[in-house]
Amino acid sequence: MIYFTHLSISKSRINEKEEIILSHVRKEGKSWYYAIDLGKDANGKRKIKKKRGFKTEREARKALLEVESQLSKGVFIEPSKILYEEFLHDWIKDKQISVKNSTLETYKGIVNGHIIPSLGKLKLSEITARHIQNLIRDLFLNKTLSDENIQKVYTIIKDSLNSAMKFDLLAQNVCNKVDRPKAQKKEMQVWDIEEVQKFLDTAINDRAYLVFHLALTTGMRQAEILGLRWKNVDLKNGIIYVKEQLERYTHNFTSVKTKSSNRNIAIPDKTIFELKKQRKLINEERLLSGENYTHYDLVCPTSVGTPYLPSNLTKIFRRIIKEAGVKKIRFHDMRHTHATLLLKQNTNPKIVAERLGHSNTRTTLDIYSHLLPNMQKDTAKMFGDMLFSVNSQTN
Repeated sequence: MIYFTHLSISKSRINEKEEIILSHVRKEGKSWYYAIDLGKDANGKRKIKKKRGFKTEREARKALLEVESQLSKGVFIEPSKILYEEFLHDWIKDKQISVKNSTLETYKGIVNGHIIPSLGKLKLSEITARHIQNLIRDLFLNKTLSDENIQKVYTIIKDSLNSAMKFDLLAQNVCNKVDRPKAQKKEMQVWDIEEVQKFLDTAINDRAYLVFHLALTTGMRQAEILGLRWKNVDLKNGIIYVKEQLERYTHNFTSVKTKSSNRNIAIPDKTIFELKKQRKLINEERLLSGENYTHYDLVCPTSVGTPYLPSNLTKIFRRIIKEAGVKKIRFHDMRHTHATLLLKQNTNPKIVAERLGHSNTRTTLDIYSHLLPNMQKDTAKMFGDMLFSVNSQTN
């Protein structure tokens, strides 16, 4: 049995003509629905929008009033029937013109591996905040991704739904109702002087030795080391010019991460010696390989001139760590080790920030704040010794 419960008449501008629009709320079986006349389409046929599945009359009436309000303001968007996975594929294509290839590959991996399997078969208009919250929760509980990548899942969903709104496929972004997941900060692992020396002594005969040497002596990022070319190395003055990096999934050279990442790094005599030795090795390998050698002018290439694959470099890194018997850390932690050792020897934080390519000293101090208590203690002792040793001599 169908119960007529509500009839409203409102005015709206359709094709610049004023027409009467009818709407109503009714009960059908055990649930409620609303219907509203949206006017005529391009062929002159009337468009009636119906929305079913409301548990109560109040819910249906509230939803209808929202549609009527949007119509009166001229901002109503008819719910899209496009599947979310179809839209995401287009969204990825659009991103090609605004992000780097490495970022694009990250997006693809997250979209295809985690978002589409969970939400892809839903129509854009069917996605709710609850759907998104369930996905975020499941990823967190199942430890499927790191906290940082779960944040990326959230960011991609939010950005893609914003894009759908721009194309008038959605009236609102339901992701705004979901709190951005928090990432638990990973505890920083660094080596002390003894561990650095043990690691380098073990790695010295490995083909990739210079990669690790530069990471520890300059604090450069992995992509910056792999993208370092001889044209940006001044052996005479002992300076490395960090201007570009190598994209993770291609052999393309791109600009460095930020404006502040474009920097000059002074290097010690030992590093100059290792660079000269590396250049000699590369020249020998080019002669031996002949036409099989791929020349990119890289400072740290494989034996045939090609860039190292990060995954292969990680395997080498872990093997040497095991052989050296030192604490297991990530490749990026060698950058942290470099900064930590400098700060512990009371290097001015501004100099450390410049070597790392941080935009300001505050960024550096925020990252390495765990060192501050000990540094304060050492500074207080040095100041006390200086001040009171002078007083004691004069008394």
